[in-house]
Amino acid sequence: MANTNPAHIVLHNVRLSYVHLDRPYASQPNQEPKYSATILVPKNPPENRAKIDAAIAAATQRGREKFGQAFPAQPKTSVHDGDGTRPSDGQPFGEECKGCWVFTASNKDQPSIVDGALQPILNPTEIYSGIYANVGITFFPYNAPQNRGVGVALDNVQKIADGEPLGGERPSAEDDFQPIAAQPAAYPQTAYSQPAATGYPAQPSEVGYGQPAPAYPPQAGYAQPAATGYPAGYAPYNQR
Repeated sequence: MANTNPAHIVLHNVRLSYVHLDRPYASQPNQEPKYSATILVPKNPPENRAKIDAAIAAATQRGREKFGQAFPAQPKTSVHDGDGTRPSDGQPFGEECKGCWVFTASNKDQPSIVDGALQPILNPTEIYSGIYANVGITFFPYNAPQNRGVGVALDNVQKIADGEPLGGERPSAEDDFQPIAAQPAAYPQTAYSQPAATGYPAQPSEVGYGQPAPAYPPQAGYAQPAATGYPAGYAPYNQR
């Protein structure tokens, strides 16, 4: 379906920085977490800026229609010159921002993220700060009591090429750590010694039910009768 919203534009061959597209992110504790990315839009070709200005004008018109004359005719926007200084601290933008228009686009809902064949990118490691992409964005008016202006919603992202990761190369675990030698158990188990083989039967608790009772050894002081072949308690007449 063709786009009929003049505040929605598609920018090609931009670069993404400060990417938070796999899960919502909030830079301040009291902020609502959102999916977001900083968009670096090349100043050349100049048509890129013309698209941005036309979308801002459409969002401004919508703001004045919705909120009345209280909405400024020249609202503040989040589009900044990458060759200048950051409005947050007055410091120069990073080297990657040179020659670009810079702004942050966000959304409460996760944007659609696809590859060159329009297939969804499911591996979050493929989307990182430094990739090149095409983006679909929508400029919109906001009207808070002390804060009126035009923001940018991030609708769609199409990755078109990998790029050098911004913020430096991620070190590996081998770079950070050394192997740790095997350590003994913190609480070694005491080896219980087995009782000496005495020939005595196991304790009753160790004798299984239904097993014949063991033959206990003779008790000291009691003589065992000789094996005479006569029944117990009987003696021949001539031995009485």
